[in-house]
Amino acid sequence: MPSVATGRHFLQIPGPTNCPLPVLEAIARPTIDHRGPEFKRLAGTVLEGIRPIFGTREPVVIFPASGTGAWEAALVNTLSPGDHVLMFETGWFASLWRKLAERLGLKAEILPGDWRGGVDAAAIEERLRADRGHAIKAVCVVHNETSTGVASDIPALRKAIDAAGHPALMMVDTISSLASIEYDHDGWGVDVTVAGSQKGLMLPPGLSFNAVSAKARSASARARLPRAFWDWEDMIAANASNVFPYTPATNMLQGLKVAIELLQAEGIDNVFARHERAARATRAAVAHWGFETQCADPARHSASLTAVRLPEGHSADALRETILERANMSLGNGLGPLADRVFRIGHLGDFSDASVTGTIAGVELGLKQAGIPHHGGGVEAALGILAGNA
Repeated sequence: MPSVATGRHFLQIPGPTNCPLPVLEAIARPTIDHRGPEFKRLAGTVLEGIRPIFGTREPVVIFPASGTGAWEAALVNTLSPGDHVLMFETGWFASLWRKLAERLGLKAEILPGDWRGGVDAAAIEERLRADRGHAIKAVCVVHNETSTGVASDIPALRKAIDAAGHPALMMVDTISSLASIEYDHDGWGVDVTVAGSQKGLMLPPGLSFNAVSAKARSASARARLPRAFWDWEDMIAANASNVFPYTPATNMLQGLKVAIELLQAEGIDNVFARHERAARATRAAVAHWGFETQCADPARHSASLTAVRLPEGHSADALRETILERANMSLGNGLGPLADRVFRIGHLGDFSDASVTGTIAGVELGLKQAGIPHHGGGVEAALGILAGNA
């Protein structure tokens, strides 16, 4: 094999994702004065254009940070030291959010899960009913668990909280689902939505987002966790004049404007349909090979990624290394207890049907090269979905 990879690299991890060339070109434009009129026009367009992507008329606060920053901003703006938050263990990223909450001095309770299903709304409801004194101040869940390929039912969670008659805030991480899977911040009654730029929004890492309800802003007025950089009200007040309270990520915002335009041109419903079609095609290939997906609930399969379980005795990491060497393609690794047990195929952001078939072909090439028992013909199985024949 040559020591230098040839051809376009297939970045098929579940984020960061491939960035469209128009987005990269916009980011590469000369930096503009963030206090000048050109920036005000840019900021006004971006701040207005991002809201429909979240499904909200409420403010969307944009920070120069990764998704982890958006996690922290959601908590410090709404809660006080020692407050009790309830979470559900859907996988690696739900567990990380819990650890972050604990480091902030919050009491983070996480209901156990098996990493193969989504949030159990009935279990959340039962726990909230037992909290007669309303000690729990927030319920924090991950919409699309990137480590497992499971998408949770957020409307069911809203119904569960309401059925319990509990006033807790509902916070949802959409880092790997925004602009990939249907989401409706206002319609689903979400109080804080957390997101990042590097997945469905088709940007590099560097921007994070909080969509904020009126109830969340009311809680923010009473919250006592320290905040300065993350303060929503500073941002919202400055954004009213199309500026930011500190130097923003100007070039990333230039790219965000173009990314929003691309999503608008395609139509958000078409974006969701494209992701769902890719996911169904990928799962058809996985089933044809004879493998299981990590998601065990057919109703909760993610449209953003597919986590594939290899048979016992076979190394997912060795397979990923083989695929990188032979096909110049990167796949996601297993995280936590899934390390070396699963590999993750990303199908979100900027891709086409041809990208999907190329990815499936690259995986099948690696399976053959690695000598992992499987049934050949996964590409044909995927084509049956993409061509509308299955």
